[in-house]
Amino acid sequence: MNAKRWMLGLVCGGMFAALGAAAVYAADDQTPAAAWPPVVAAASEPAATPANDAVSDESAAEDADLQAKAKEFAARGADTCLRCHDSGPALQILRTAHAVTGDARTPFAQHACESCHGASPEHVASHPAPGEKRAAPSVIYKGERISSVAERNKVCITCHQGNARMNWQGSQHQSNDIACNSCHTLHTVSDAVRSKETQPQVCFKCHGEQRADSYQYSHHPIREGKVVCSDCHNPHGSAGPKLLKEVRVTDTCYNCHADKRGPFLWEHQPVREDCTICHNPHGSVNARLLKEKIPFLCIDCHAAANDMGGQSANSTNLPAHGSFYYTMGDRSCLNCHSQIHGSNSPSGSSFFR
Repeated sequence: MNAKRWMLGLVCGGMFAALGAAAVYAADDQTPAAAWPPVVAAASEPAATPANDAVSDESAAEDADLQAKAKEFAARGADTCLRCHDSGPALQILRTAHAVTGDARTPFAQHACESCHGASPEHVASHPAPGEKRAAPSVIYKGERISSVAERNKVCITCHQGNARMNWQGSQHQSNDIACNSCHTLHTVSDAVRSKETQPQVCFKCHGEQRADSYQYSHHPIREGKVVCSDCHNPHGSAGPKLLKEVRVTDTCYNCHADKRGPFLWEHQPVREDCTICHNPHGSVNARLLKEKIPFLCIDCHAAANDMGGQSANSTNLPAHGSFYYTMGDRSCLNCHSQIHGSNSPSGSSFFR
């Protein structure tokens, strides 16, 4: 009995000692029991810094700007414009590529008519008195209140830049204040300047000299619709002369006349230098677009021996009938010099074969 009481007292004493130690530990610890384990949620949020404040201010400014612009554009898009512009050319644009709303790159997928004519809240809200004109849209492409060339072109270049138009800035057309809609018609299903049958007539409105040449006896089949101006020229700008698609005249001609490219064992120097030395590409009264009738064209260079090794055409080196017959008669230089563009024959130095 005494042993059992002694064991019970020992166990109870240990328990009371443990509880006392726990109470002392809790009293010394500065962290309240309710806050254990320590709360770390605040550490997951970055503290506000001046940089973060600047970014948030910039984002807020951009949002405000977008909201302001959204208020400028008509809320119903093209439907707002069609309330008045419900006939004529205005409706034709709905059948063009600009009105494909399924393509995010098109004007009608963005702000419809106002993508090109600019946000025009004053024009939409205008209610003029009888006899007065409605407030004009931001950008007008024709008529007495037409916008400047720079304003009109700026709208087009917003989407149409790069590729064939990368050299527009500084080109001859841009330098002479030619507007895009001077050549292009947008409110039509078929743009005349993009069709082979009608493109030359658009270009000839300004280029009257080339129009006259196209009616000469010898001409490229421009009027027949087989060759058009844009086959040789890039109206939106070029690194070559005269808006040519290639850097050199000869390279442009070689796109169609590849048989004249060579390389030849014997080369005719003017052929390698510039085709227009002998030919007028827009038209001529002479055969094969030649600037002069042969032999006079040849004599322009071969009237006497020159410092580049050329042969002169005179009575001493012409065949037996004499120079007069060959220069004024029915025969010509090409009867003998048939390979005038170049020859690959070992004995073709004179372009006989």
